[in-house]
Amino acid sequence: MSVRPKLLIALALIAPLSGCISFGEKPPEQLFSLSSDARIVAAETRTAQDSSAISVAVPVTIAALRNQRMAVATGDGAVAYLPKALWSDTPSQLFRTVLAETIEAKTGRFVPDSRNAAITPDTRLAGTLAAFQLLGGQGRVIVIYDATLSKAGSDTIRTRRFEASVPTASEHPESVAAALNRASNLVAADVAGWVTG
Repeated sequence: MSVRPKLLIALALIAPLSGCISFGEKPPEQLFSLSSDARIVAAETRTAQDSSAISVAVPVTIAALRNQRMAVATGDGAVAYLPKALWSDTPSQLFRTVLAETIEAKTGRFVPDSRNAAITPDTRLAGTLAAFQLLGGQGRVIVIYDATLSKAGSDTIRTRRFEASVPTASEHPESVAAALNRASNLVAADVAGWVTG
């Protein structure tokens, strides 16, 4: 039997299975994101030195937040996820973006992109995103960020917990995402004031 008939037979055997093959789940209608209330002015050129710049690290997170799903605290330390609700990136990456833009807009200090290892500011902000979720059945969301601030040449490390809880109109993904965006901005604004204090 030549190669061509063998190929035709193989295709004929596979054809009935084509309706059963799936290339992953159906994508959600929308992906949710966060945005900073404090905006950096467009087309404004600034000059900064390492001594006035500040690096903002992507926060460490608990295991339940290391994905793009929208977390719900159900009590007794348990975590569930809202069905069909996905972030456009992980909560830690989204929160870091809000935090960096808020600090730069409110303080005037340059915050380099976290992926640019060539820039090493003297001041470094890091931390843990300890909570970023809906409080199931309570009509509220909560964001908790445990921050550490250090400066090159100093053995002093400042630490502080920042927390914001915001009501949500419902437990639908759109309302929860909007409330988490508001809570993230409240925390970011507090952190911006702290790093300059």
